[in-house]
Amino acid sequence: MPAGVRLQFRTDAAGMQLPIRSCDEQGGRLDVVVDRDLHLRVDLDPGTTEVDVPLPSGTHEVQVWLPQAGQIQVGQPRVHEASTCEPLPTGPRWVTYGSSITQCSAAYGPSQTWPAIVATNLGWDLTCLGYSGQCHLDPIAARTIAAVPADVITLCLGINIYGTATFNERSFAPHISGFIEQVREAHPGIPIGVMTPIVSPDRETTPNPVGQTLVGMRAAIEEVVESLREDDAYLQLIDGLQIFGADQVHLLPDQLHPDGQGYQLMGQRLTAELKPLIAAG
Repeated sequence: MPAGVRLQFRTDAAGMQLPIRSCDEQGGRLDVVVDRDLHLRVDLDPGTTEVDVPLPSGTHEVQVWLPQAGQIQVGQPRVHEASTCEPLPTGPRWVTYGSSITQCSAAYGPSQTWPAIVATNLGWDLTCLGYSGQCHLDPIAARTIAAVPADVITLCLGINIYGTATFNERSFAPHISGFIEQVREAHPGIPIGVMTPIVSPDRETTPNPVGQTLVGMRAAIEEVVESLREDDAYLQLIDGLQIFGADQVHLLPDQLHPDGQGYQLMGQRLTAELKPLIAAG
């Protein structure tokens, strides 16, 4: 699922075509952004199609954001009536890891997920590792983050571990610590932000099958980060409740995932929260 994946270039083309195949029954949604403003939003039908995108006259920065959810196959893009077509310069490289709340399937479109909003606002080059239901501190995730070049890293941890009772109170904190330390070893001196879970009313004080609550998990994450910070000035704690807290519960249709407006709010708040990380590095 190509969350955060986009094609971006600078061109004076009159238009472009993109062969694309949605492999899911529900299709998908594709966003075309021109000079950082939404130019076209396309609802894809299941099966193979070709998206025809007219572009405004003149030379512009173009981004084509692929659907953040669903399985997608993409063919060779083509531009027409172009005298120039070149890659956009890349900004600071940002890797973010998390759950479905990082994948953001309910966002209005792929350019309106919170990671996409932050990346657009700050000019960061996004690699989004948002895995719906699958943010469990897996070793392969740590190895992937370790292997990807990065100037800033964020980790949004906890909610999937609560949901499937992956770790109990004894094992949760050591796995958080070990994951962060493995990422740090691969990226010395790089700012790392660790975000605790956003609000989820049904899970705050309700123990899961191994006795964990979100309140207790936030406290454990905070304790780990504060302990590691004694020897790591570039490690930062981000309070998820300050990003999306009790006052935003009306934007949680299922009491777990934000809706489109909620993801936009997260994007704006995390822009302000994450911007200082680059300066810190």
